[in-house]
Amino acid sequence: MTDDVLLVHGGTPIEGEIRVRGAKNLVPKAMVAALLGSAPSRLRNVPEIRDVRVVRGLLQLHGVTVRSGEEPGELVLDPSHVESANVADIDAHAGSSRIPILFCGPLLHRLGHAFIPGLGGCDIGGRPVDFHFDVLRQFGATIEKRADGQYLTAPQRLRGCRIRLPYPSVGSTEQVLLTAVLAEGVTELTNAAVEPEIEDLICVLQKMGAIISLDTDRTIRITGVDQLGGYTHRALPDRLEAASWASAALATKGSVYVRGASQREMLTFLNVYRKVGGAFEVDETGIRFWHPGGPLNAIALETDVHPGFQTDWQQPLVVALTQASGLSIVHETVYESRLGFTSALNQMGAHIQLYRECLGGTPCRFGQRNFLHSAVVSGPTTLQGGDLVIPDLRGGFSYLIAALAAHGTSRVHGIELINRGYENFLQKLEELGAKVERP
Repeated sequence: MTDDVLLVHGGTPIEGEIRVRGAKNLVPKAMVAALLGSAPSRLRNVPEIRDVRVVRGLLQLHGVTVRSGEEPGELVLDPSHVESANVADIDAHAGSSRIPILFCGPLLHRLGHAFIPGLGGCDIGGRPVDFHFDVLRQFGATIEKRADGQYLTAPQRLRGCRIRLPYPSVGSTEQVLLTAVLAEGVTELTNAAVEPEIEDLICVLQKMGAIISLDTDRTIRITGVDQLGGYTHRALPDRLEAASWASAALATKGSVYVRGASQREMLTFLNVYRKVGGAFEVDETGIRFWHPGGPLNAIALETDVHPGFQTDWQQPLVVALTQASGLSIVHETVYESRLGFTSALNQMGAHIQLYRECLGGTPCRFGQRNFLHSAVVSGPTTLQGGDLVIPDLRGGFSYLIAALAAHGTSRVHGIELINRGYENFLQKLEELGAKVERP
């Protein structure tokens, strides 16, 4: 399909201004939260990405009215008439997103039952959905495995419980929050994820009437209430997209002003960006990122859960590290298969060696499990255009960066996957002077 292919003529610095809107890792979850309310909700700063369209479709299947609001990027969600959806209709969304599993708690509260089809998402490592179901069982849900998915029921009101996450998973933390707010009694979640998007979801739920406390030791306590109302909320900006454009500016020796980018959520990234040799300037409306000239610096980097260096920042930055002088070490501790995208970079001329050992300062949970989760990047290397097949969302954008930085023309296949998390990315590339075209 040629409409899923992009020709990228590399070697030109990208320069100009683009805007990022609400975070992909918050907006769809805030939309799901609207299911819990007894009144309409108003969500602002919503990006036009595929995950938003998927959740909008699922909400409408369940009787939620979703319409555009008064300002661009505003959605009004009215859950007054929540109803059961046709299994075949729900199943039509299977494979396009993992977000349907977050419908479980809200639907159990509203309807007493829920159906979850098989789930999709990026293939970057294990994201066991079984843990979601284990959590729901602790709340009192009954789960029946069927050929086409999982059928859940709540014979009685769900009850609060004590849960300790084996790893501070964002998805598991979201599942607990969306289920506990209307459960009877108190839920205590320890070793929870505390990403900015989690805090923003907590703010959404608190606006609806939830009682949630977040302690400094990664413990979240939720006191269940009998009823929630609607909310009016402006989603926090997408720090992951902002960092992707920042890395693109660095790799292509360009300059990009990211309107909407917020310093507070990007502190860790900005420190690393400066260590590599990138420059940035923060003002009231965004952040400008640029390559100041001269050689870039090799670094040692470990990904981690927030407030560490986010795994979604890693792949785009690795492309820039191929242009740094010396040996950079990258230790991926969040997703075991996230470094697989580097094989295509090597075919373009990069020198990246993968290792099963933990090359960072601390051993991680993948160290004894035979996964290639550490990388040594030797640079600088000259990248040449290639034939690239996008493997996942962030890896896909990283291939775009590599193609922009490379000499010659690259043929990038599977670009529709990038629409999952990057709003109007083709238009933004053109606005930044990138030489891209459909074949």
